Amino acid sequence: MIKFLDLAAQYEALRPAMDAAIHGVLRDAAFIGGSRVKTFEQEFAAYTAAEHCVGVANGTDAIEIILEALALPPGSEVIVPANSFVGSSEPVTRAGLKVVFADADPETYAISVDDVERRITPRTKAIIAVHLYGQAAPMRELMALADRHGLAVIEDCAQAHGATYEGRHVGTLGHAAAFSFYPGKNLGAYGDAGAITTNDAALAKQCRMLANHGRVEKYNHLFEGRNSRLDGLQAAVLSVKLPHLQEWVDTRNHQAALYTRLLDGVGDIAVPRVRPGCRHAFHLYVIRTSYRDALARALGDAEIQTGVHYPIALPKLPAYAHLGQQHEAMFASAADEHVLSLPLGEHLRDGDIETVVNAIKGFFAGASRQPFAAHDAKTAQLA
Repeated sequence: MIKFLDLAAQYEALRPAMDAAIHGVLRDAAFIGGSRVKTFEQEFAAYTAAEHCVGVANGTDAIEIILEALALPPGSEVIVPANSFVGSSEPVTRAGLKVVFADADPETYAISVDDVERRITPRTKAIIAVHLYGQAAPMRELMALADRHGLAVIEDCAQAHGATYEGRHVGTLGHAAAFSFYPGKNLGAYGDAGAITTNDAALAKQCRMLANHGRVEKYNHLFEGRNSRLDGLQAAVLSVKLPHLQEWVDTRNHQAALYTRLLDGVGDIAVPRVRPGCRHAFHLYVIRTSYRDALARALGDAEIQTGVHYPIALPKLPAYAHLGQQHEAMFASAADEHVLSLPLGEHLRDGDIETVVNAIKGFFAGASRQPFAAHDAKTAQLA
């Protein structure tokens, strides 16, 4: 079996340090707050070169807390990529704001700056820039656009731990950033966990209070907040993993380059493209093919695990039917039927990547296949 992800193997590689860290939390009963949370916040701020890091319970909360801290007028519009996880859009609605979906760039899957610009209205107050699959969104252009219109830019870095843009780590490019440390991320906890990074001291303070019942000290609450805190156990786990993150991202880049080279000219496959000036974190290696479902079944039969990120574009979800964007002609709304994520990570070796590619080549050699652009009109949008 070639696994898509192998967290058990990662734990075994880190077992002595991880067991000691977890035991230390149990021994000290340091479950909420404390030195381990403070230490990880400092370590992660130093890693990203952000001035402030606020640990929270998860990445979705991180986005919602940032939106609350920005104090945008109720009902303000926030532009969100149409191709992302619902955790990018859900916080907007929960913060009392309105989601407006923008399309993606077919080459990089990042939010389309041109589409963002055409969707800006007097009610638009923010943009959520999702660094999808591990590659930074076009932040220079987005920030210039935001400056012209007086908009806040929130980076969704849930898939981009270790990614850089023009020499800077993601998480330092917008007004504030949200990270998820869900276990399967490049930097994952052993449960839900998240963080907010920003260079704005006042915004960081407001986010910290919002995440901790609106207080600056015990029983002194300046306003009503919420309970969204990074716990000591998860902070300790993340501190053990953080020193390995760059090596893991290097491995992912090596494997991605191998996939890209070996898949050149195979079937109708479109491979991911890396934007100049970016260091892709390759949380996911996503190909596109009009034979996605059949290929996934064939790889499964060959004991090769794959994934789909994401099978339904956000505007097409029942949760967003009221917005009326489900019928818009978007690349994102056509690509959702064609994207396939291949196995990637430090649990694999070059031979595993070659095995996956050989299985893909065998699939396309097994029957006569029409060219990509020769399929129906929807598929042609993806060419």
